[in-house]
Amino acid sequence: MRVRVETGGRVHIGFQNLSLAHERLYGGVGLAIDEPRAVVEAEPASTVECDDAVVATYAERACSELGVNGARVEVCERLPRHVGLGSGTQLALATLTAVARAHDVALTVRKRAPALGRGGRSGVGVATFEAGGFVVDAGHPTERFTTDPPAAGSWTVPEVVARRRVPDDWRLLLVLPDAAPGRSGDDEDESIRAVVEDADPGVADELAGVLVRRLLPAVAEGRLDAFGDAVGAFGRLNGAWYADQQGGVYRPPAGRIIDRLSDCPAVRGLGQSSWGPAVYGVTDASMAADATADARAALSELGVDARVQVVEPRNEGARVETL
Repeated sequence: MRVRVETGGRVHIGFQNLSLAHERLYGGVGLAIDEPRAVVEAEPASTVECDDAVVATYAERACSELGVNGARVEVCERLPRHVGLGSGTQLALATLTAVARAHDVALTVRKRAPALGRGGRSGVGVATFEAGGFVVDAGHPTERFTTDPPAAGSWTVPEVVARRRVPDDWRLLLVLPDAAPGRSGDDEDESIRAVVEDADPGVADELAGVLVRRLLPAVAEGRLDAFGDAVGAFGRLNGAWYADQQGGVYRPPAGRIIDRLSDCPAVRGLGQSSWGPAVYGVTDASMAADATADARAALSELGVDARVQVVEPRNEGARVETL
């Protein structure tokens, strides 16, 4: 049978801790968005057949992990790669799920994700694929950290310690600058290693206060302005850890865009998702048009080419359909 899997991207607001002085390392915080999306279709085959080299690799790993011969895999929609929206994890897990369902193999995505190289630091992408929402994960025991990246599949995906439904009328402003892609692979590993080895533990203490006393209560109570202000604070504190690696609290040109939009009343909680260059902001359905206009005006003034869209939060996991 042919199976279709559709999933949205995610905004990664930041980590709770990057210091080796604390017991838990990483601990991702983020939320699912309904667009852009990754859509994959698969059906059984004797070998792996796929025109997309990246997805072909995911399909080969999936077939090996599931113990099946192969699959014919087609990418119908893809998230933009390496811009900070979690494209790798969503595409890998969509491929895994499509191949498993096509072969009628029972699957727990969380358990299989490490075999595809997913969940080694943040568990947000796996958690949003599973059930959407605003997510906080538990991180990893700090004693497992080494200067070399762990062997593929030698970790478990961090457990979800908090998940909240994002109010349906909230929206996320996304600005995707035409800039160099964010860090990934070995380059990302080296940068994270350098950050962790030199991270100020005091920043993690401040982040804990923002998360527990501001972020979680605001999303639970549906207070948009308070949530946006807390998101912005959380992102800025994270950026202090990365400043030496990316040339500032935000990488160029994200910092200029955030500075320019910070006085716009239609947008709160501006930040950079992961390594960028994606910039996000929090707004709602009634202010979506104003937020879009403000972003386009800012980009024109700054001379930055970028894609602008306002997207809905996603409060469900990947959709799986038998065709």
